[in-house]
Amino acid sequence: MPPRDAGGPLSEIEEVARLTLDSYQRSAQRFWEGTRDHDVSQNLDALLHEISGEPPFRVLDFGCGPGRDLLALRERGHAPVGLDGAEAFVAMARELSGVEVWHQDFLSLRLPDAAFDGVFANASLFHVPLSALPRVLEEIRRCLRAGGVLFASNPRGQNEGGWNHDRYGVYHDFDQWRRLVLGAGFEEIRHYYRPQGLPREQQPWLATLWRRPERSQSDSARSTPASIRS
Repeated sequence: MPPRDAGGPLSEIEEVARLTLDSYQRSAQRFWEGTRDHDVSQNLDALLHEISGEPPFRVLDFGCGPGRDLLALRERGHAPVGLDGAEAFVAMARELSGVEVWHQDFLSLRLPDAAFDGVFANASLFHVPLSALPRVLEEIRRCLRAGGVLFASNPRGQNEGGWNHDRYGVYHDFDQWRRLVLGAGFEEIRHYYRPQGLPREQQPWLATLWRRPERSQSDSARSTPASIRS
């Protein structure tokens, strides 16, 4: 069994991902029946509000599951693309939404550069072990166009990692999550807690919004002649 923070070598965190995906694969239909009616319109509204430019927007649903939010984005007139590591979810999402869905493990992403106006990561990134999260966040940043927006919602905690039945998760508080996302090169927009209208102790979900800078430091370094950089 992996250690509590799953911070070991790559083969170890790959095993964490495999076991978590196996759990979703086995329970895909039950998961769909339990989440199909969840209302996350507040989160979709938050992402779409922060994206600049004229719609329709190209949005990557990162960890799309059976496709509920892909369908909602398509029905709003946008151009979503799904991504999930569970093969059963990929098939379900394609059938439900009728849009393109990629089968990719979060630890082995193959994302195009600057391809999306927004990334919608609703209840997905907390499954990434802490040691792999900076790399995953950087890959998400690179797939956004300059000025593009990342929405992420995760169950919050006291920065502990561990198993919830047979699925691994890391439960960040806001300060740790903020350090990680800023460290991946994003700019902070805002955050809120869910469900709305309840006392904070009854709001287990932390929702955050971030922007890829119009011009990052790494972009500036690449465009500066080597003779000047040295």
